[in-house]
Amino acid sequence: MKMLRVPLLMIGLLLCSQGFAATAQQNKMTTCNADATAKTLKGDERKAFMSTCLKAAPAANDAKTMTPQQEKMKTCNADAATKALKGDERKAFMSDCLKKK
Repeated sequence: MKMLRVPLLMIGLLLCSQGFAATAQQNKMTTCNADATAKTLKGDERKAFMSTCLKAAPAANDAKTMTPQQEKMKTCNADAATKALKGDERKAFMSDCLKKK
């Protein structure tokens, strides 16, 4: 039973962090939709505008930024990889590392 706690906790943390943060695609969709509404586009014009807008490259301010939790996970994961930890040792290290920072 104790062996399941750490993996379940990690999965729970990942799911929670992803559930609340809007993705870059969702942000882009919101922006394009607002632009189409501001231009009062309807029907085929709106569809064409939305298609073009969503295919466009992201602006510089749309660059993906990592949350503090994601940065912590990345750092701990890199440290575990550097130490070549595997299995239970890796799980224990990741748990301790994520709790510390």
